[in-house]
Amino acid sequence: MLKLNLDRNSNSEYKVLCLGAHCDDIEIGCGGTLLKFIESYPNTVFYWVVFSSNERRAKEAIKSANVFLQGAKIENIVIQEFRDSYFPFIGTEIKEYFEQLKQDFDPDIIFTHYRQDLHQDHRVISDLTWNSFRNHLILEYEIFKYDGDLGNPNFFVHLDEQKCQKKVQYLLDAFESESNKHWFTEDTFRSIMRLRGVESNSPGKYAEAFYCRKMAF
Repeated sequence: MLKLNLDRNSNSEYKVLCLGAHCDDIEIGCGGTLLKFIESYPNTVFYWVVFSSNERRAKEAIKSANVFLQGAKIENIVIQEFRDSYFPFIGTEIKEYFEQLKQDFDPDIIFTHYRQDLHQDHRVISDLTWNSFRNHLILEYEIFKYDGDLGNPNFFVHLDEQKCQKKVQYLLDAFESESNKHWFTEDTFRSIMRLRGVESNSPGKYAEAFYCRKMAF
């Protein structure tokens, strides 16, 4: 796993792998963190993978990824077409893709889904992340949903008002196909970041939260 290194400066080059089962998962789960990371480490190289999509959503996902990653170095943005909601039944094909992915990119940090997420697609991506990347720092992000599976994360990234607003606006602007969803609203996105900000005593009021299972110092 990646050791916690407190000596890196703003010119350091990190390699970051972002994994999402669906087109807006990465942005919802860690969009603010990515904005903060790029500001702190502009030489960061990103590899962005979405596993399920359709033609319209793919266009939105590419647009969104490019907006969130503006100012950073982009290694690749990949939009796959594995069948939505069927990931547990096509695990072999997804696993084969993971095996290729780890040959193509060796990240310092990986953002992926939370292991205990109640959406079956999310869990498969989380499990295969750990199965494929055995010696990396992995941060598992959370996605709010009807199932009510929010837990007790142990790793927080503090956000200020500006980054919080950017994240929300980028989401709303990019994913027009989701605008009819009752949960796809500014107050929903802000509420979870505000809650995590309270839990972590964020100076800027907001935060994104993650589950970090292993870290060495």
